[in-house]
Amino acid sequence: MSNPPFGFSNSDDDRDKNEDRDKNSGAGGASSFGDFGAEGLGQGGFDPASLGKMLSQFGEMLSGMGSSMGSGGQEGPVNYDVAKKLARQSMGEVAPITKGSSEAIADASHLAELWLDAATTLPAGATRNVAWTPNDWLDNTMDTWKRLCDPVAEKVSGMWVQGLPEEARQMAGPMMGMMNQMGGLAFGSQLGQALGQLSKEVLTSTDVGLPLGPAGTGALMPAAVEQFSKGLEQADREVLVFLAAREAAHQRLYNHVPWLRQRLLATVEEYARGITMDFSAIEDLAQGFDPASLSDPSQLENILQQGAFEPQTTPEQKLALERLETLLALVEGWVEVVVPEALKDRLPGVSALSETMRRRRATGGPAEQTFATLVGLELRPRKLREAATLWSKLTADAGIDERDGVWAHPDLLPDSSDLDNPAAFVDRVLGGGEVGNFDDPMALLEETEARERAERAEQDKNEPGEDTDS
Repeated sequence: MSNPPFGFSNSDDDRDKNEDRDKNSGAGGASSFGDFGAEGLGQGGFDPASLGKMLSQFGEMLSGMGSSMGSGGQEGPVNYDVAKKLARQSMGEVAPITKGSSEAIADASHLAELWLDAATTLPAGATRNVAWTPNDWLDNTMDTWKRLCDPVAEKVSGMWVQGLPEEARQMAGPMMGMMNQMGGLAFGSQLGQALGQLSKEVLTSTDVGLPLGPAGTGALMPAAVEQFSKGLEQADREVLVFLAAREAAHQRLYNHVPWLRQRLLATVEEYARGITMDFSAIEDLAQGFDPASLSDPSQLENILQQGAFEPQTTPEQKLALERLETLLALVEGWVEVVVPEALKDRLPGVSALSETMRRRRATGGPAEQTFATLVGLELRPRKLREAATLWSKLTADAGIDERDGVWAHPDLLPDSSDLDNPAAFVDRVLGGGEVGNFDDPMALLEETEARERAERAEQDKNEPGEDTDS
């Protein structure tokens, strides 16, 4: 991970920095927090006076941040009030949606849905298609961002408490709440900056690959679409229909594969459970700390950049990130196959537009940047290409029904190794019979009942006089 989440610094990248710090401080090096370092906590060197001093300084720090940023109340591990305020400040002035833009998006979405019917067995997923401003995007996607960010923030917020000796926990008492608020401000600040930038760049509600908006609502962003269209050789209407088709394809997948949303969020939670903490980072932050300096709100960002927590990458995290990366690649790869198939005979520029979208991903678009910042995941373009190749080969060799049937159950989906060897996966699908019914409990139950009814009917037919004789 080249961009650890929530402003963390990667422990591997910072190893040299930590070694230099240890050399400079020495065994008896003093810090603002006394013995509140990793060694002091782990070897019985707990100093109550030092803990009290540390908590007092953090209290002053929190007071400074609260007064300067006007955060108000906070529920949960992230201060979403701060996040929204910073995001809207980043947006600047937002132009309202015109009637013409709304009508154009509605027409393009209707046309895209008609054409998609021939390219996939999944029915239309959006019951309404709307135009959003960046403000609309922020309001309508915040609930999903909370589900994505809370597991990571909760884990990080509780890690330092878990490492304290029992005596230290008892002394901390009411200050724990203040520490949690400080963490919530820090997380909210970075989240707000990321979402503010993202809100001006996304083209649709699913542009980051996730179903961020309300279920059944397809949305396009007219201002971003207009900016995206500049410099392209295709007509603006063609670009709009192409993007509407991508949004509609995502909506079909996320609204008719009921387990998909939850699986993605559960994988993020899996990643969060694997986070561990290096307590020496707290001591590093404490050196030279001046609470009075926090009267300037920009100091909050400086604290984040110092890497107050240093997550250690665990094998469990690597597996969770690989599963999340693969699942997102499968979603995007499926869309990359279905949309050109639906539009190829109707939009002359669909191939060029598809290539433009691939390059947008490869150069680090909003999806990659946001996931790298908030989750620590980079959706690698190589995975996207391989996923698209697999879906394309499966369509050609097995047909649309078999391809879309793979989404019937999570156990049927390709894994990372299948992306490296799509031919073997296609052979497995072709050799497994009806993919859509495999490992589907309801389908298996219906098949069993039908088979039993047929067997009873055959038995009655072969023994017509049994009831009469008895």
